[in-house]
Amino acid sequence: MSMTGIILAAVIVGGTGLFIGIFLGLADKKFAVEVDEKEEAVLGVLPGNNCGGCGYPGCSGLAAAIAAGEAPVNACPVGGAPVAAKIGEIMGVDAGEQVHEVAFVKCAGTCEAAKTDYDYSGLHDCVMINMMQHGGPKACVYGCIGEGTCVAACPFDAIHIVDGVAVVDKEACKACGKCVAACPRHLIELVPYEQKHLVQCSSRDKGKDVMKACSVGCIGCKMCEKVCEFDAVKVTDNVAYIDTTKCTNCGACAEKCPKKIIL
Repeated sequence: MSMTGIILAAVIVGGTGLFIGIFLGLADKKFAVEVDEKEEAVLGVLPGNNCGGCGYPGCSGLAAAIAAGEAPVNACPVGGAPVAAKIGEIMGVDAGEQVHEVAFVKCAGTCEAAKTDYDYSGLHDCVMINMMQHGGPKACVYGCIGEGTCVAACPFDAIHIVDGVAVVDKEACKACGKCVAACPRHLIELVPYEQKHLVQCSSRDKGKDVMKACSVGCIGCKMCEKVCEFDAVKVTDNVAYIDTTKCTNCGACAEKCPKKIIL
């Protein structure tokens, strides 16, 4: 190849490269997306689990919502109060007081305590079993099905099936609410971490029917309600419920409960 051809090829390649470089530079300026510094800062302090417990599509979605004023600074259940305080500083607002919560399963119907109507062999999915005859093999149609749909939903390995019932590890739970949404019988709720007394039953049947299905179920006797001095315990639809905002954790209800179903 002649020297002229080499020079010509170099000029063409160099010119093409120069043109592409100028074009990309101009395009970068023209189509540049402005970055919200507060949004970036908020995203930097969020835990990054992308669990969706806040109701937004991942941590980036929540960061954008907080920066836009569409979500409160304490919207991240995983980060809790420490993260809320940092985001509050970034946004220039008070994060407020935040209660540390954990998931709680309102059922104590273990394999020994809960009776069964028939043997089941099939897909291990609570949603599907709940749609079967009588809501599955367990005699109590309100209790934990125990097939682990909540376990599969938890991104923190904080809930496991123990002796036929879902049990929450309070130390691992981040209160993201995934298990709450996954349970087809709505047996799981978020409660204050410091709450010591809770009713581990959800059956709305009358006492005699409860005892036919489960040896530890709440029979709605109202003994707990009568002994509570703080109006924190109420029996509604044959099952006791403790108002955690009124409860002082005195333990009187737990001592009086004849079925020992109050933790």
